[in-house]
Amino acid sequence: MLVRERHSRPATWPQYSQQKNRGWARFFFRVEWFCEWAAWALSRWAFLEVLEYLSTLSVLVAVVYYFIDAPHRVRQVHYQAWQVINTSQGKGGSGGRIEALQQLNQDRISLTGVDAAGAFLQGVKLEGARMSRCDLEAADLRDAGFRGADLSHCNLHSANFRNAGFEGADLSQTSLSEADLAGANLRAANLNGADLSDADLGYADFQDARVEHLASAARANIHGAKNLSTAAKAVLIASGATDIAANETPDR
Repeated sequence: MLVRERHSRPATWPQYSQQKNRGWARFFFRVEWFCEWAAWALSRWAFLEVLEYLSTLSVLVAVVYYFIDAPHRVRQVHYQAWQVINTSQGKGGSGGRIEALQQLNQDRISLTGVDAAGAFLQGVKLEGARMSRCDLEAADLRDAGFRGADLSHCNLHSANFRNAGFEGADLSQTSLSEADLAGANLRAANLNGADLSDADLGYADFQDARVEHLASAARANIHGAKNLSTAAKAVLIASGATDIAANETPDR
């Protein structure tokens, strides 16, 4: 609650000057006396009290409006993010798409069907993203994070996923043909129904990955694959995968 202090009436200048008899500071005492009278006069002016109440009320109104308008601001941010993504379709480079995709995913907005083919999205973090039926063909996604993401039925043909993380991701029925998955983390990822033909799977981590029913793994290179069980390797080889050492091992 706003409390205004009522000042007592100051002394007259003759009375005040008698109490402050130091000659060298007389000017400063005069200023002080004038300020006391000004404070006393203003403390009795109800108009200033009204202004103070209005100032407090305006702060309260601003706070209430801020919370009421919050959903609109969030929708505006999402709209701008989608604009960045959609207007950059078919173009190389990032074009702000990394930040836009991450913002939408952070707000738990579905990215189903998103088109970022050919985009430079190196290092993008989309853990838990809902990206079913997306198009990331030929995109640069090195060191990207897709832990727990839904990437089922996506077009990831020729995309660069070197050292990307797919822990627990759903890659079922997805086209990964000619994709570079060297050094990728595929732990507990679901690859059933995926097309891995001509993909580079060298040094990828297959611990607990599901590869029981692949669409194809023709000419896919699994040389150096880590934590690849005997059963999983047999499925990959039966689907056409090869184990051929390259001249240089991929960065790990």
